[in-house]
Order: sequence, then structure tokens, then C-alpha cells
Amino acid sequence: MSDLYISWSEYHQLIEQLAIKIYQSQWEFNQIVCLARGGLRIGDLLSRIYDKPLGILSTSSYGGEDGNIRGELNIASCVTMTTANLSGQILLVDDLVDSGITLEKTILWLKQQYPQIQTIKTAVLWYKDCSIFQPDYYVTYLSDNPWIHQPFEKYEKMNIAEVGKILDLA
Repeated sequence: MSDLYISWSEYHQLIEQLAIKIYQSQWEFNQIVCLARGGLRIGDLLSRIYDKPLGILSTSSYGGEDGNIRGELNIASCVTMTTANLSGQILLVDDLVDSGITLEKTILWLKQQYPQIQTIKTAVLWYKDCSIFQPDYYVTYLSDNPWIHQPFEKYEKMNIAEVGKILDLA
């Protein structure tokens, strides 16, 4: 498996490209739900760009010492949102689609929990070839299924003392 390293600049450009792809499709949605943690930053920026309410649903399937061991998918018991209800046309956002299981199962969960949802479309930055699920919107198709190193990952191995040293505050 190869590695793909992404800088903050590249990361933000990918989010902007995703926003344009969604816009060019002319699909109208009324709410965004992002999957935490990977989709948080993307959902936040799309929510700001489109001026749409943002809901957050925590999901987790990776763990282990390095955070790269896939296990059972855990889905939070509710969506955190500022709107009274989750309904209508929903844009479901995550950072990538790897196996596809997270998006596939999350869509089923959302439809069961919120039957007033009419349509759910998905948006990610990276779509890997190994996925069983094809997102509606994506920026980059990855035929070689690399491990993606995102710019915020360095914080996963740091503690507050190390952050202080970087800022020369310790």
C-alpha cells in the first residue's frame, strides 16, 4: 500500500473543489450532516460556503495503537444539530470512502432514525478503488488505495506538553 501525504493548503483546496463539484451538479440540499471525526472540517467549511445548517454524527471504526486497524463500526445515538429536525435533502459528508461500510451503514441508520429525510447524497474528498460504495461527489479517485496522511494527524500522537514545546511555551 502506498502513502499519500496532504498539506493544509492541498486539504483546503480539495474542500473548495468539492464545493464546486456539488454546486455544478445543481442539486439543492437543505442540511449537511458530517461524520466526525474525518468529515468535521469538511462539513464545517461546506456549511459556511453554502450557508446551510450543519449536523454532526460521530462514527468510529478505526483504532489500535496507530489508529489504522479497522474494527466494527460504531454510530452515535443521535445527530447533534441546531435545527429542530433532520429532513428533506441531506448532504452527508466524510473525508474519504475506503471500504464504503461507514457511508453505507450510516445512510441506513439516518433513514431509520429520521424517516422524514427524502434524499441523501454523499460527498468526500477521496474515493478509493477498494470501496464497495461510490459517493455521489468526490474530488480524487485513488486506484491504488493509498494510506492518506492528512495534515491534522500529527496531533493524534502529541500531548499538550509537546504542543507547548512547539510553541516554545513549555
